[in-house]
Amino acid sequence: MQLTDTHCHLDFPDYDDDLARVMERAESAGVIRMIVPGINIASSEKAIVIASKNPYVFAACGIHPHEADKCGPDAGSRLRELCVGNDKVVAVGEVGLDYYRKYSKVENQKELFRQCVSLSKELDLPLILHNRDASEDFLEAIKGSGPGVPRGVVHCFSGDERLLEEVLALDLYVSFTGTLTFEKAKASRELLKLVPPERLLLETDSPYLSPEPLRGKRNEPANVRYLLDVYSGIYGLRPEDIARITTHNANHLFKLGLKEESKVAYPIRDSLYLNITNRCTNRCTFCTRDISNYVKGHDLKLEREPVTDEIIADMGDISPYKEIVFCGFGEPTLRIDTVKRVSAYIKEKGKKVRLVTNGEGDLISARPIAAELKGLVDVVSVSLNAPDAKAYDRMCRSVFGEQAFGAIRSFMKKCREQGIVVEITCLDLIGEEGVSQCRRAAEELGANFRLRHLNVVG
Repeated sequence: MQLTDTHCHLDFPDYDDDLARVMERAESAGVIRMIVPGINIASSEKAIVIASKNPYVFAACGIHPHEADKCGPDAGSRLRELCVGNDKVVAVGEVGLDYYRKYSKVENQKELFRQCVSLSKELDLPLILHNRDASEDFLEAIKGSGPGVPRGVVHCFSGDERLLEEVLALDLYVSFTGTLTFEKAKASRELLKLVPPERLLLETDSPYLSPEPLRGKRNEPANVRYLLDVYSGIYGLRPEDIARITTHNANHLFKLGLKEESKVAYPIRDSLYLNITNRCTNRCTFCTRDISNYVKGHDLKLEREPVTDEIIADMGDISPYKEIVFCGFGEPTLRIDTVKRVSAYIKEKGKKVRLVTNGEGDLISARPIAAELKGLVDVVSVSLNAPDAKAYDRMCRSVFGEQAFGAIRSFMKKCREQGIVVEITCLDLIGEEGVSQCRRAAEELGANFRLRHLNVVG
């Protein structure tokens, strides 16, 4: 399990006596990347020094809003020099607004924040953002910073649902701290449910905000692992899934140099998925491939299609999984013979097989294939996503045109006749009436029905 702490103030005096041991404990806990954000020029300089001595530590350079009144006339130019002058600097931060204690005048905070947002856009560096009791001005500074929206993360999120919706609409990431583990943090955990895991980062905000088991003690990066159980319970994912997803998110946002190889066999929860092709007969208007190559932190962009022996080898020990699922970045029935051979191996091991498909396999193979799947595939999950042929052609844009819809329904019926469990899925983007029609189609076929949500994959 590999973890990333995207916000730890290792430059603070709290760690002067035992920084080496703190970092050893982080490494033992699986923390493979840490980001040290500066809160003023001296702090940023120290963060760079720490990062330069440790290959898995990176720095961010910023001036905290509490420091706004202390900024000299050359603070902005010095901050730029630090950001440009070192390849271990991966962000501008910690910057933002804080109207809770008002250690600095509001007008000075706003001017400093405006400069930092502009700097991040000019240098194409993400922002590590601080906001406390300043949501309106905070959003205005980000939205009103000229062409384009800066990238970044709102760390230690403490706003309300409206702010969260605005932040996510701006494609910013969000992170919470150890306070999320507190018994009284129910409101924060409810907010977390609105955050897609694809927009979540891990942080400790060390030396502050230790998780419940260590409350009142100095926090440190190793303690980021205490957040995993909270996230796991809310998202219905394994702690390993949360670690992988958030580490990928951090690597994507901050460019932390982690090599992420494309996957053939990839686990999510207690299922093992098989990504055997990136080819597809549809050009769906909602295809997730148009957004990202990643699903739950797994890179599914194949350089080449794996052969049967490679797929089996990549699966490894399949005994821990409840099912093996043919589901990747393409249509698996384009490789129907491979599906059959791999499924035969899986069935020999006594495991359940599920085939996720667009249902166009009969057209692809120019023959009925349901009988060939009998005894090899337990469940066929068909992405219908439309109530009729014209709507399907408009949304899914099959290479087979409008005939695809009828062929899909025929394929599902034949699978049922062969004793294969059939599941129909559709996306909520087709509206209530469209969903109702797809649900009725499932009932008519004796199939199960599952509603999916747009851009929620895996």
